[in-house]
Amino acid sequence: MNVGKQFKEGLITQNPVLVQLLGMCSTMAITTSIKNGLGMGVSVIIILTLSNIFISLLRKIIPNEVRIACYIVVIAGFVTMVQLLLKAFLPDIDKSLGVFIPLIVVNCIILGRAEAFASKNSVGASALDGIFQGIGYTLVLLVMCFFRELLGAGKLLDHQVMPAGYTPAGMLILPVGGFLCLGALIAVMQWALNKAEERKANKAKEAK
Repeated sequence: MNVGKQFKEGLITQNPVLVQLLGMCSTMAITTSIKNGLGMGVSVIIILTLSNIFISLLRKIIPNEVRIACYIVVIAGFVTMVQLLLKAFLPDIDKSLGVFIPLIVVNCIILGRAEAFASKNSVGASALDGIFQGIGYTLVLLVMCFFRELLGAGKLLDHQVMPAGYTPAGMLILPVGGFLCLGALIAVMQWALNKAEERKANKAKEAK
């Protein structure tokens, strides 16, 4: 179990949204305000971590033929718990996120990590994978929320930030704004990763 490597993968080299291109529907749909992004991000971290732990614990007794159905049952149980907690303690966020909380049951990130990692690794490694992948997802949400809410509405956390004369770029809080922001972030991440690979290749050549 390499904690540093898992941390780097979750946030950068295997970021679920910007590199693996998973969970993009919810990423574009709910990133119109920081409250939404934070609520969704924390929910995914909790569900992803707990699902990874339980799937890792059960991986040796789940029949291969029905593993996906079993994963969905485990994930659905945790999604239901999180949704009930949101309804009880954070009803505004629950109402704002709407159908996207229940849809975490079939979120590509949750199912993808269950299949690719938790079903093949120890409980500790699976827990860390859930935490780091969830944090990577949440950071992308918050960056998108920041730019879309600030430039699209002139506000942050419902407080006016931009000057009174600022004309909001309303397009950014529409679906097309989500596409544009996510596309720009993916492009920046791919550029950065390619540059890192080039530097590594150059160092390897110099070492020879």
